[in-house]
Amino acid sequence: MSFISNTFRDFKGRYAMVDRRIALGILIILGIVAVATTVASTVLLTEEDHKATMVEDAADADDTDGDDAITGKDPKTSKDATAKIQDKLNEIEEKNMKNDYTPKEREWISSGPFQIDRTEYILGEKVFLRIGGLQFEEKGQVTFLRPLNDTHYSVYATIPFDGASKPAFNYYIEPRLSLSKEICTLEELTGIWLVDFRGTDHPSLKFKVTGQILPGDEENYEPIC
Repeated sequence: MSFISNTFRDFKGRYAMVDRRIALGILIILGIVAVATTVASTVLLTEEDHKATMVEDAADADDTDGDDAITGKDPKTSKDATAKIQDKLNEIEEKNMKNDYTPKEREWISSGPFQIDRTEYILGEKVFLRIGGLQFEEKGQVTFLRPLNDTHYSVYATIPFDGASKPAFNYYIEPRLSLSKEICTLEELTGIWLVDFRGTDHPSLKFKVTGQILPGDEENYEPIC
């Protein structure tokens, strides 16, 4: 009986050791599975974040204020942006020819990396803004200000820029009547406008909007309020 009892105790001890080893093996396997799952999740999240960033970049590249902008994402696409703005200029020239109107020559006046195409416009003409060669750290806003009187101005349009993400792009605005901006008559658009480059030390640019209306656009400048 003593032999049987000792044998049973020895078998029980060995069985317990096997149980512990099995339990330890299971814990190790579960740990490996947990780590693998975490790594896989991290990879998936990273991939999704990358896709989301690509979508945001694409959305940012196409982000225009109504149909007032023509943008280029970076210097690699600046040629495409230049081609688009040239197409728009050609379209305007064709319209002017049909209406027997000859606009002034473009001057492209500059302030640092910022340019506008003329110093004087008539109502119905677009003001083209060309931005090229922004420094990496240059970030701010291009602000178009229409005159209220000889000393005060009101913000008409604001275009953000950031040299770190988009060192070159083109944009245009067209001074026009607007209920949302409470611009009711053409007289509220005429006079000396300012273009400020907030966030930089570049001096402001000025241009004049006259009371003349581009032939064919007269209806767009009838009082609206």
